[in-house]
Amino acid sequence: MFRTRKITEAELEAALRAVAPGTALRQSLDNIVRARTGALVVLADENQVAPLLSGGISIDTEFAPMILYELAKMDGAIVLNRAGTRINHANVHLMPDPTIPSTETGTRHRTAERVAKQIDSLVVSISAARDVVSLYLGNVHHVLEDIRVIVTKSHQALLTLERYKSRLNQVSISLSAMEFENAVTLHDVLLVLQRSEMVLRIASEIERYVIELGTEGRLTNMQLEELMVDVREDRQAVLMDYLSNFSRSAVLETCRRLNNLDQEDLISLSRLAELLGYDSGVNSLEVHVSPRGFRMLRKIPRLPAGVIENLVGRFGSLRDAMEASVDELQIVEGVGPGRARDIKEGFVRLRELNLLERYG
Repeated sequence: MFRTRKITEAELEAALRAVAPGTALRQSLDNIVRARTGALVVLADENQVAPLLSGGISIDTEFAPMILYELAKMDGAIVLNRAGTRINHANVHLMPDPTIPSTETGTRHRTAERVAKQIDSLVVSISAARDVVSLYLGNVHHVLEDIRVIVTKSHQALLTLERYKSRLNQVSISLSAMEFENAVTLHDVLLVLQRSEMVLRIASEIERYVIELGTEGRLTNMQLEELMVDVREDRQAVLMDYLSNFSRSAVLETCRRLNNLDQEDLISLSRLAELLGYDSGVNSLEVHVSPRGFRMLRKIPRLPAGVIENLVGRFGSLRDAMEASVDELQIVEGVGPGRARDIKEGFVRLRELNLLERYG
């Protein structure tokens, strides 16, 4: 039975960028759609696609949108190099392995699917009758939607992201308040992790829309970047503070496992507690935890990551770092008298800012 390699998310995103609005290839595709001629375009290395070709014309010329548009008026397929910078063949008949399974019914789309699976390349099929542009990449089939539809979806996703980010801000402010009062429960930590992951998942969906929008997605991307400032870094800092057994590798592994959680596990606080190293049956409201200090220290301006690690290594907890005197702070490697005073003042400002954010 024929088996094809599973396409990664990065490979699919690269394919979407190749045909996004603003690219020369997308200009050609749009012209073909408007002309209702249909087309079958393969982007592949010559040595891969050569065994599948029959007849046609060998061109070997530099890619230009209007040339591709004119060549699409012929019945056969068009073959470009993998980078899409040269047109190698036109009006060719493609003969993929007929035993490769296909779910398509139309001849053009069925051929496109089999070619993509057989040589693991990007194939674009444009239906003459339905104005549908389909991308085939290995085992992936993706239909390009109208730009107006994607813009609408991205706008709705941004509104959802704003609501979730607002909730994340609330639980993050609450966690900070509990840290200053040395009254953090595991429940406070789990809520921040849960909301962070939800925000990151919505952002990931919007990132896909931005890729598909190409040059039309600049404003969406600007809004996304503004909303996502420090979200990933804060999530990592929370893990560095509260993982039961802390190490750099453990933090990275926990991030990976969080990313792979299904939606049902993500809404389960007991499952999240397991990821942090606690028993699944633990009552998170009754478990008192203390931060190491990574999250709060990184909020102090001009404090290098190496110095933060030295401070955490010296004091072991945020509370001990906050209660340390200037003399005790400046003993730490990388912390002189001036930086020690900045750290003390930074903690005071952070506490005042937290009060202001909580009570207005």
